[in-house]
Amino acid sequence: MDEARRRTLYGRRRGKKLRAGQQSLFDTLLPRLAVAVPAPPEKIDLARLFGGKLPPGGLWLEVGFGAGEHLVWQAEQHPDVGLIGCEPYLNGVAKCLAHIDRAGVGNVRLLVDDARLLMAALPERSLGRVFVLFPDPWPKTRHHKRRFVQRATLDRLAELMVPGAELRLATDDPSYLPWMVEHACAHPAFEWLAERRSDWRERPADWPATRYEKKMLAGTPTFLRLRRR
Repeated sequence: MDEARRRTLYGRRRGKKLRAGQQSLFDTLLPRLAVAVPAPPEKIDLARLFGGKLPPGGLWLEVGFGAGEHLVWQAEQHPDVGLIGCEPYLNGVAKCLAHIDRAGVGNVRLLVDDARLLMAALPERSLGRVFVLFPDPWPKTRHHKRRFVQRATLDRLAELMVPGAELRLATDDPSYLPWMVEHACAHPAFEWLAERRSDWRERPADWPATRYEKKMLAGTPTFLRLRRR
């Protein structure tokens, strides 16, 4: 692991041992979907990544897709969109691969690593939507530097997103919400789309709940939608 990655990737990489079926999907399905991050300054060839041509609906990114339920739902609902999901936790990736296999979607690609490695290799103005849903809040003050929502990360997303692209953030952590508002909603490159309190307290219709949300949320979830200026 290189020094740059060692500085950014925190948390567990693996939980329980993968079952035989999960390992089989890692061996057979993942190689067809995996994103290879080239050495800088080379950028990812997005057309090649999606079979030789860019998806007509554009490219969306989900950072930390967990078990992949939201990612695969979006892929099913938007077959003309190419989706890239990033998740370093192997057991979550195994569940996502199972969802992809069952749904039979062909417009998803996966990076089993830190999303910032992918972001560094994407061409500018290549993303039409970005999801950062329930990221680790790192609640202790000394760990706030580990939070994904940071000025540097948002600066890079602003470079990657086309004008009018949407950034969706969600958290159930009461300490992360004001942090997101301070860093994302006040960022000069983004316009917060909320007009009334219900706009961030109520889930949008095209934002499905995952099993994690139904079982594990600690508090009231908040949904933030921002537009790239």
